[in-house]
Amino acid sequence: MRADRLVSLVLLLRRHGRLTADTLARELEVSTRTVLRDIEALSAAGVPVYAERGRHGGYALLPGFRTELTGLNHDEALALLTAGSGRGEQVLGLGSALASAMRKVFDALPESHQATASDAAQRFLFSPESDLLSRRLVTDDVPDATMVEVRRAVLAGHKLRILYAAAGQAPRWRTVDPIGLVTVRDRGYLLATRSGEDRTYRLSRLSAAEELPEAAQRPSRVDLDRVWRERSAGFLSGGDHIAVLLRVNPERREELLDTALAVRVEEPGADGWLRLEVTFQDARHAEWALWQLGTDAEALIPRSLRAALRVRAAAVGALYTDSPGE
Repeated sequence: MRADRLVSLVLLLRRHGRLTADTLARELEVSTRTVLRDIEALSAAGVPVYAERGRHGGYALLPGFRTELTGLNHDEALALLTAGSGRGEQVLGLGSALASAMRKVFDALPESHQATASDAAQRFLFSPESDLLSRRLVTDDVPDATMVEVRRAVLAGHKLRILYAAAGQAPRWRTVDPIGLVTVRDRGYLLATRSGEDRTYRLSRLSAAEELPEAAQRPSRVDLDRVWRERSAGFLSGGDHIAVLLRVNPERREELLDTALAVRVEEPGADGWLRLEVTFQDARHAEWALWQLGTDAEALIPRSLRAALRVRAAAVGALYTDSPGE
């Protein structure tokens, strides 16, 4: 909305002092012509925006034009600014909205808090894009237009029509009653019901969505955390999931847990390794996950998994018995 954009423009100038029209256009994701029209509108409304000509010119505000939110202390501001460095908002399509909110929070701080809060926030990194092994973390990518429709339906309590592709199937339209949105490890999910049955939809598999005018059939209040726990438990107990008893080098524990669906039992072994009972999506998933750990993990049960890993290891060993080309 234009009103939000005008506020963001003022806050950008408040924070940076002087910015060119091109820079403002990039920050606000609009054209330069739109920025020039917005600046004219602000001037007409009495906001003291002025232009500085020359090579290093641009647009700026007269000194002293600001508002303050004196009720926000240093730690509260730090918490908000640090949270704004995460990526979970991208999953729900709220990245630009969060950036605008952070500008407002920063600008509203008393001057005595601004410098220290900004410097402190730079010293925390929340959910970087890769881990220490340079493995890039995958974040769901959902079209903005689709997420707008999903969010509107969830918040308004309206039915939602989605074009959804289940695993291994072609996309098809479904009409659901949305309950809420959940993000887990930078993956987004829509919790809903369909014909009275619980349904959980991966947001990245939505290619289109449409908010409908009909009211959704759902409770007026919901404990989303409880609903998610119940659905997670149901997911782990169904399908072709496989339970695996294994031993693993403690140094590779986190890597194992990143691939497993759930950990049922964990205890230290007499040999210094950990003994765990974990759940994988299926036998193929379990074989792949254990193979990644090499000799730092051993599957104990089921025997079929041990046999599959033994066959794979023998095939790799046979490949390297001779020198290349011999």
